[in-house]
Amino acid sequence: MGGINMEAVTINWLAVLAATLVGFAVGFVWYGWLFKKAWMNAVGITEEEVAKGNMAKISGLTFLFQFIMAYCLAMFFGNEVQAGTGAFYGFLTGFGWVATALGVNALYEQKSWKYIGINGGFWIVVFTLMGLIIGAW
Repeated sequence: MGGINMEAVTINWLAVLAATLVGFAVGFVWYGWLFKKAWMNAVGITEEEVAKGNMAKISGLTFLFQFIMAYCLAMFFGNEVQAGTGAFYGFLTGFGWVATALGVNALYEQKSWKYIGINGGFWIVVFTLMGLIIGAW
């Protein structure tokens, strides 16, 4: 019987950091500008409720979580992924795993298709860009 062959993966930390920063920036544009009103409507919150949130905590944890995502994506890629393949794998991750899992949760929470589209679309874009960056580096 064959065993598991775990080849050592070299992580490019600058690529992971750059992918994290791009994901963070996309979130700012996506939720703060492009889909702000539609997202707030789909979630059912007001500008006042958003303003009451602890933005330092939210932003810090968002950065940490996206860093973990970019790191894990880089680990999955291994050492031989290039930009195009990275973008494709990132798309598959965002669409095939993240957006669909979010969709399942949203269905049980009785959220709208708009909610699924806005949030799922965000993760598809973010993971595609993360994959592109990590693969290109």
